[in-house]
Amino acid sequence: MNRIDRLTAILIHLQTKRVVRAQDLADRFGISLRTVYRDIRSLEEAGVPIGAEAGVGYFLTNYHLPPVMFTNAEASALLFGGKLIEKLTDQSVRTEFESALYKIKSVLKRPDQDHLDSLEAHINVAKPSYQTTDGEGSLNTLQHAIAQQHVLELQYYSHYNNAETRRRVEPVGLYHYRSSWHLIAFCQIRQDYRDFRVDRIRQLTDTAKHFSRRDRLSLQEYLDRVGKLDMPLMKATIIFQKSATRYMQEQKHAYGFQSEEDLGDFVRIHFQTPYPEGLARWLIMYGKLVTIEQPDSLKAMIRSLVDELNTHYMDSTVL
Repeated sequence: MNRIDRLTAILIHLQTKRVVRAQDLADRFGISLRTVYRDIRSLEEAGVPIGAEAGVGYFLTNYHLPPVMFTNAEASALLFGGKLIEKLTDQSVRTEFESALYKIKSVLKRPDQDHLDSLEAHINVAKPSYQTTDGEGSLNTLQHAIAQQHVLELQYYSHYNNAETRRRVEPVGLYHYRSSWHLIAFCQIRQDYRDFRVDRIRQLTDTAKHFSRRDRLSLQEYLDRVGKLDMPLMKATIIFQKSATRYMQEQKHAYGFQSEEDLGDFVRIHFQTPYPEGLARWLIMYGKLVTIEQPDSLKAMIRSLVDELNTHYMDSTVL
């Protein structure tokens, strides 16, 4: 990015927030803080009224850019985003994004509009086959409550004990993993942080009662804490016939994939997981195409599962 484009981008960035830290600008544009200070000074010299507060950041005072025109690549990126939103969010978000996208398209140049029209039919995203529709329409309510710091009341279905419970929670953030949206929140009943799958929220009410974030973890702090939980990890080394690896795709990452070595007709893969039984059950599906090098405890787990299956199907009462 040349300097003129960067100065324009910095000005647009300043308009997106009340206050922007110099470090945020440095991180976004891959420049030093010294360059940030120099660019801000150049904008000021050009007549842009930029205020600054020591230790806080920069802000615009009584200044607004005219409507921003999008580049062809930026317009294409919006189309990609729309395709993802269509499949990975609920109707509440899809409706609002569609409305926003129409407004954006209306200010595009005619060639860019034609470009998006020709591209539209050639990009698609598969919806996860096991994603449910429970909780449909709740993402906008959750976003609003997070931004406004409102306590939520929810009726939640717990899959592990097949029961519904009522909770009052202070929402921390939304996190998407394993093909589902999750509400991370502080539960006032349990007095601890909890992870709620959004598609298992049966009823959701924004109480409009305010809570303070001052004594609560941020979403990133929560995720960092979860990542550092003191759970025993089992290291495993597995030899796969190379013909089997084509079926693994991204599944290996869900079971603690660390690294792999090419052995010609075979691949040695190293795993590290806190859930050895889950790894064992996954490996069974590959049958004789895999060989466990270590640990012995994983081999014993596989033998136990195989014996269990053998006993089950040797039973004459099994249909």
